[in-house]
Amino acid sequence: IHPNTMTVLSFLLSLGVAAVLATGRLSLGGWLLAVVAPIDAIDGALARLIGKRSRFGAFLDSTLDRLSEAALVVGLVVHFLQQEAIVEIVLSSLALTGAILVSYTRARAEANGFSCKVGVLTRLERTAVLVIGLILGWPTVALWVLAVGSNLTALQRIVHVYRLSRQGEMETLGDVDANRYM
Repeated sequence: IHPNTMTVLSFLLSLGVAAVLATGRLSLGGWLLAVVAPIDAIDGALARLIGKRSRFGAFLDSTLDRLSEAALVVGLVVHFLQQEAIVEIVLSSLALTGAILVSYTRARAEANGFSCKVGVLTRLERTAVLVIGLILGWPTVALWVLAVGSNLTALQRIVHVYRLSRQGEMETLGDVDANRYM
């Protein structure tokens, strides 16, 4: 099995979980997500194991990871729209915005030469929060954690990159000139 095939399979399974969430079967969706989510980690491990790592594969994985996460949130939004649950719809929107920002800040940081894997709520933790919240019947609590935590993580990454960039600027200015800018 090619690693990219596993990536696409994981994405398609996530779409299935999103459909289950959209129908309001949140606990079932949580259990299914608990089974489906680990499949996403297999593609990278498989690529390393069989020597099929590629830049396109990494790109495809990242892209479909974002789409998978968005699909899950959209599935929840569809359910909450039917329930007219405005708070949950807003929280879902904030959670999705934060998740996108977490990914974007890392991608932009790395494109500019900075390492940026910091933060309290990376994708693994976001998935765990969602799984636990859905299984336990606490979707609103999970959405609060996701909305606040993912946006906080994006902010942590912005501050992290700012500090790294300032540190690099100070190093290039030299000790004497750097004191003027502190």
